[in-house]
Amino acid sequence: MTENSHEHRKEEAVKKADEMFCPSCGEIIKKEAELCMKCGVRVKSPLASLGHELNELGGDKNKLVAGLLGIFLGSFGAHKFYLGKGGTAMWYVCFCWTGIPALIGIIEGISYLSMTEAAFAKKFK
Repeated sequence: MTENSHEHRKEEAVKKADEMFCPSCGEIIKKEAELCMKCGVRVKSPLASLGHELNELGGDKNKLVAGLLGIFLGSFGAHKFYLGKGGTAMWYVCFCWTGIPALIGIIEGISYLSMTEAAFAKKFK
């Protein structure tokens, strides 16, 4: 099939919310599918679904790890780096010599540890 026929097929077909187009042949397939049944091309790796399941459970962020990093390495923003807040973490590094980020890190670490799992997952998803 040519590239133009892929585009033409995509325009004709109507996909549902839980479906997508195969990047190789343009066939409509389920979003969860790993292989296209028509052309056999792998559309996503088997580990991609595992990553999606981890995100549904609050990602790969653990509140115990975040809390302990905040308490013990909060002056360097380690907990912020861990939670994917690199910009904020850089401020912690820049001002670590003042001791203020250490105090904030301890407070944040304790607050992370006192949160419920659901609240932590909602905030840091």
